[in-house]
Amino acid sequence: MKIRSPLSFALFSTLLVLYGGAKTIDPYKILGVDKNASQREIQKAFHKLSLQYHPDKNKSKGAQEKFSEINNAYDILSDEQKRKNYDMYGDAKGAPGFDAGHPGDHGGYTFFTGGGPGQSGFTSGPGGWQHMGGQGGSQSFSFSFGGPGGSRSSGSHGGPSSFGFDIDDIFSGFFGGGMKDQGQFGDFSSFSSSSRSQSQSRSSSRSIRAINSEAFRKEITDQGMTWLLLSYTPSFQGKQYYESIMAEVASLLSEAIKVGSINCETELSLCKDLAVRPGRSPRLFVYSYKGSEKGSLEEYNGDLTAKNVKTFCQDHLPRFSKRISLNHFDLSSSNVERYPRVMLLSTKKDTPVIWRVLSGLYHKRFTFYDAEVHDVSDPAVKKLGVDALPAIVGWLSNGEKHILKSSISVKDLKSAIKDLSVLLDSFEKKNRKVASSWTSEEQTASTEGQLPLLTASNFDGLCGDKTPVCIIGGFRSPKSRDKLESLLSKVSKKSLSRRQNVASGSRDALSYVLLDATKQQSFLGAFEKSGFKSIDNILVAYKPRKGKYVAFTGDMTIEEVEKFISSVLNGDVQFTRTRQKPVLK
Repeated sequence: MKIRSPLSFALFSTLLVLYGGAKTIDPYKILGVDKNASQREIQKAFHKLSLQYHPDKNKSKGAQEKFSEINNAYDILSDEQKRKNYDMYGDAKGAPGFDAGHPGDHGGYTFFTGGGPGQSGFTSGPGGWQHMGGQGGSQSFSFSFGGPGGSRSSGSHGGPSSFGFDIDDIFSGFFGGGMKDQGQFGDFSSFSSSSRSQSQSRSSSRSIRAINSEAFRKEITDQGMTWLLLSYTPSFQGKQYYESIMAEVASLLSEAIKVGSINCETELSLCKDLAVRPGRSPRLFVYSYKGSEKGSLEEYNGDLTAKNVKTFCQDHLPRFSKRISLNHFDLSSSNVERYPRVMLLSTKKDTPVIWRVLSGLYHKRFTFYDAEVHDVSDPAVKKLGVDALPAIVGWLSNGEKHILKSSISVKDLKSAIKDLSVLLDSFEKKNRKVASSWTSEEQTASTEGQLPLLTASNFDGLCGDKTPVCIIGGFRSPKSRDKLESLLSKVSKKSLSRRQNVASGSRDALSYVLLDATKQQSFLGAFEKSGFKSIDNILVAYKPRKGKYVAFTGDMTIEEVEKFISSVLNGDVQFTRTRQKPVLK
């Protein structure tokens, strides 16, 4: 149909008003960065301005509006697709509106947006409509005007308008007329449907894990990893700023912490249980291991900057590594938990961050130690066989020592944690093989009715700290071995030696083993200076936890051996402290 002149004029006037009233928003100018700025530069500028104009910090007039502009600008520039769309289809000033095309401007593409976070926008091009917006809010559309090279749409009145489309098409699109021939833009319902689709999340949002009750229980609670957690409700302003801070901290402490967010609108019960429900703004927490082996949530209340939050996170990293002095540490002591042990030797005055992280990741799989040493000339370092620092020394659960790595060089936190994790995984695998071999030896001896022969590989399990009293039968010939084994086997089956271990409530108080005295003379020397060299058969009752012993060198008869062991159990004999820690070769 024909459009009357007054109506055409009115519509034309309306378009001019929209054009003139469209608010200019140049995201580069708002953040104070140039168009070639890197994501790092954009992020730094955003952090600085957000902190300056955050409503909780700045109560001046216009701060709220400025804060919204900053968030909107960052929303565009932090998303690669949005930034690309802006650079391609916006004008030089970034002034959203209805702009005529010019030569070389992709046929007059432009876009309109109303400003503020969470908008939806579209751009029109040869490939059709593309969604550009955020999480809802005002709708905005792009119109292609007839600049050189741009497509034009013909109207029913016989020709295109100076804007590159027929006025009739506007009415058919927005008011439902002329549905048969919709022209370039289609009907309004398609716009409405597209406007509800979600945009690609910003990179910082994508890196933050949404946490529910199950995830918190399985992946966070007492798992040894430090988490930086955000509690919020969707209605809060400034969530993007918190997320950007978290993403930067996660990048700086890559592999050392994880980040997550809890939506207290959908996870209300979890937020109540954890006491993390936000008030008027989001809240930041660290799942910390600073105080004990049990994790707990600690709230961050400092200035919202990446540097300060990073420091807070570092302070709450696990502290499962025991700081020791090499001069006062018994390196040959057995591991009560029967885990392999690892020790870091470095010149650092405090436990390094990398070692603290690893102590959390491998908690309850290794026992961690660390010590400050000045150089490799230190006698204690030489004794360990370390020739370069920093170094990691490991002990298998059977007491066997290994230099895992020396002269350690670190490129960055992320690669260091990954490299050392590979090292620890390999050592743990080796320890499992040793433990499996040791178990097989014990089972074989038990099946054959024989007493196990004490070696370096099974000492920890047979005469380690978990054994209250270890009865060691030392022999120097095959004949004396057979005699001792027969006597101890008989005595071990009698009730006098079957008293329950008070500490465990289920294990025997005594452990019976044999020792080849000719091959382990230095071991016996830890009890008596001469190592009982002149005696063919000897019984030693050894208390590993107390480091004390008593020896029996009398007649090796069933009656005398029973009497000796009974006196040991009843406390009727005097124990003597060992000369040194007995170590098997």
